[in-house]
Amino acid sequence: MKIPKSDPTQNAATPVPVLDGADPLQIFSSWMDAAVEAEPADANAMTLATVDETGMPDSRMVLMKSADERGVVFYTNIGSRKGCHLTANPKASLSFHWKSLLRQIRIQGHVETVSDAEADAYFKSRDRRSRIGAWASQQSQPLHGRLELERRVAKFAAKHAIGEIPRPPFWSGYRVVPVRFEFWRNGAFRLHERLVFERADPGQAWQKSRLYP
Repeated sequence: MKIPKSDPTQNAATPVPVLDGADPLQIFSSWMDAAVEAEPADANAMTLATVDETGMPDSRMVLMKSADERGVVFYTNIGSRKGCHLTANPKASLSFHWKSLLRQIRIQGHVETVSDAEADAYFKSRDRRSRIGAWASQQSQPLHGRLELERRVAKFAAKHAIGEIPRPPFWSGYRVVPVRFEFWRNGAFRLHERLVFERADPGQAWQKSRLYP
């Protein structure tokens, strides 16, 4: 496998005024807005890392669906691999990387499920086919051929052919409540900028510090 070489003098990050002396949620919101404008697709894609019962870390890409002062929300099948991990150990880390902006954000926090009202509202906003798919997929379970999945999709499409499709009881959202933010911005010659906000528990004041690149 060939690794492309990079020129450290190219693509130095453009300064972002809000980076210094700001609340981490303000920086997060500002960077996300910039990513939505700059990234060709899925600016809200993030790596979600969890830990299984043996302590083995596991990561995958998911889509952030909302974010506010309470935390960052994504949705999934509760019985999925990540759902089982979070039930046993409700802590997670998230990473956003925007190549076009030469920035990344890392978040660590405690995890809680969203309210039924939040989950219902988001599920209702999804495309009808996606809602059928949520019922049909036994996420993370063994699949004995594509035909099996297609039959389940057809089954639930027929069952919910008329009227609203209710949210499955095994499908909901998780909120990562941050206790740590790290904002990384590319710098020439690998002298990157790293700004960290930490707090012991949600509700406490953020403590800001900088790290060597």
